[in-house]
Amino acid sequence: MMHRVFLKPFAEWGIALSLISQLREWKQQMAWKLIGVNIVVILVVIWLAGVSVKDFACVLVEKYRFVGEEKNLLFNQTMQFYLMRASLLAIVVAALIHYVCIKKMLVPLRRLAQSTRQLMEGTYPEMIAVTSHDEIGQLTKHFNDMTRTLKRTEENRKRMLSNISHDLRTPLSNLNGYLEALKSGVITGDRELYHSLLEESQHITRMVEQLHLLSVWEDRRETSMTKTSLQIDELISKSTNTFQWELKKRNMELNVSLEPGIVIGDEDGLRQVLNNLMQNAISYNTGRFIGMSGKSEPLCYRVTVSNVGEPMPEEVRELVFERFFQVDPSRQRTQSVKGSGLGLAIVKEVVQKHGGEVGLISEEDNYSFWITIPRSG
Repeated sequence: MMHRVFLKPFAEWGIALSLISQLREWKQQMAWKLIGVNIVVILVVIWLAGVSVKDFACVLVEKYRFVGEEKNLLFNQTMQFYLMRASLLAIVVAALIHYVCIKKMLVPLRRLAQSTRQLMEGTYPEMIAVTSHDEIGQLTKHFNDMTRTLKRTEENRKRMLSNISHDLRTPLSNLNGYLEALKSGVITGDRELYHSLLEESQHITRMVEQLHLLSVWEDRRETSMTKTSLQIDELISKSTNTFQWELKKRNMELNVSLEPGIVIGDEDGLRQVLNNLMQNAISYNTGRFIGMSGKSEPLCYRVTVSNVGEPMPEEVRELVFERFFQVDPSRQRTQSVKGSGLGLAIVKEVVQKHGGEVGLISEEDNYSFWITIPRSG
């Protein structure tokens, strides 16, 4: 019996702690927070309105005294009863309406929480339907955009690693194979073999240099750039002149159409952009002509490099400016100029650091790569 007496307070404490824990869980839920706040507001409004109506009615009864004291008391009690009943009814109705509205509003938030948890676990959730244009709808839309961006970034990372391994494995294997053969005396060196080994070594060197250049521009802040006023049409002319010998060797013609214009930019960076655009057009050109045009626009200067290339699937045209992207890496190895998949990525990074934009316009096998550089004031 004494054990029961001693255990009873502990049982009561356990129930109390359970209730406190449950109240804390409810407190952490937004729906209960909103419902609690609105109930407090409703109670305050009803109390103020009820007290005002009751006091006004009592003043009228006291002033005109149409009835006796007993009837006045009965009147006050009746009014108080109806006010309390009306208040309770108003609270119940308001709470039900509020619960339905809040539940409808919190459904997309719960979906967002579930999708966020999936992202944290390393899986990409399905896109959430946007059912409104309010703040929650905008949040849902931005979350969907973020999910797409993360997914695309992950795909680019995997493709980048695959392309790096592909582009490095082949020349390194060739170098190691030939060097081992030369070392063991299986083969003897000649001019053609050494030229082939030099090409493989230069390909690796170009890739490493472009990787370094890309990382430098990614980490470079706008304040650390050496921006000056540049006559962009003259810079384009100088850049295209350096490719005259390669164009002649490949039996290609360059058509240049430039409007004078002044931009604010880093000269070395813009020269790198123009060289990469020209090298890309020459390396992948399947026709005889390459076009270079410069147009002065109100807010920027637009440079467009056009050529004819092999057909490109429509779904990959938006990826040409991503690092290590190649439409067909296996075909790359057979070309006389081996690309690294970094040239256009450097173009995009440098142009964006200048506050400009890049893009590709394609019609069948005709391609036009364009950039914009902000003009001077």
